[in-house]
Amino acid sequence: MLTGLQAQTPLTIASTQRTVIIDTDAGSDDLMAIAFLLSRPDVRIEAVTLANGLAHVSAGGRNILRLLELAGRRDIPVYLGRETPLSGSAAFPAEWRRLADELPGVTLPKATRSLEHAPAAEFLAKRLTDATQPVELLALGPLTNLAEAFSRAPQVARLLRQLVIMGGAVRVPGNLGDGGVFKTDNVTAEWNLFVDPSAAKTVFSSGAPIRLVPLDATQRVPVDMALLERLESGAKTPLARFVAQVLATDREYIRQGFYFAWDPLAAVALVDPRVASFKPIALEISDKPSEQGRTIELQRRRANAQVALNATALRFRKIFLKTLGIE
Repeated sequence: MLTGLQAQTPLTIASTQRTVIIDTDAGSDDLMAIAFLLSRPDVRIEAVTLANGLAHVSAGGRNILRLLELAGRRDIPVYLGRETPLSGSAAFPAEWRRLADELPGVTLPKATRSLEHAPAAEFLAKRLTDATQPVELLALGPLTNLAEAFSRAPQVARLLRQLVIMGGAVRVPGNLGDGGVFKTDNVTAEWNLFVDPSAAKTVFSSGAPIRLVPLDATQRVPVDMALLERLESGAKTPLARFVAQVLATDREYIRQGFYFAWDPLAAVALVDPRVASFKPIALEISDKPSEQGRTIELQRRRANAQVALNATALRFRKIFLKTLGIE
């Protein structure tokens, strides 16, 4: 299943221009990842689809339009997904969602255009059937839109050039209890897969060429005060200043050592997989109530994902800052 992905060396992937669709739940770290990719001339973002997760879908879609306005990219369409998971009613904490919806402390221009009318899953299913125009997909939130698209057209998963997912916790604990906001006995799950485990199960069994960036890797790439200060002092472009603003709103979490490069690391891994150490692993997503969203490593099974178990913070910072014009 991973033959096509494995056949490409990191140098090949990093040096050729690629067409990318971004599926996002428009959290603050998602927006930084998107700003990073918007700053790269070797990446053509074809579309953005919104999943239900940190931001509510409609609010997140409006914020993405405003970010694209800032970048001068009014050509990129934005599609909305459903407002609920495929099953269950799991959701991020209400206060986190309010902050993602409203983006206090962040300045963005008003959007001058509208969201697309077609649902995200419909767009994805139709677009991915075009085998003559292969595309890469970066998934930064719950996997609802992808699962719906793959269910509509099962063959499209294997037509992807690669599917990079930020999510899961393979050999480290989950993050549902981080910050003490959400009370749960589930210590194994990561938020993106917890919110819609049924969707995650569908995606991981789809045959898509998955490159997974879980907490195992993101926890090796902290965002500290030195990085924030570098961004604040060195940002010269609108997108770099935007990233500095976004991080500044989480200054206290950064100061306390609770902030990591979750989605930005996945975006960097898409353009340069050498930022992390990947290993082929067979994974299954649990939907049992006691461990909903757990990323289970299966033994003696054929690998269905290349999984980042480690990452290099120094390489991440160098690529991330250089792309944003900060030497």
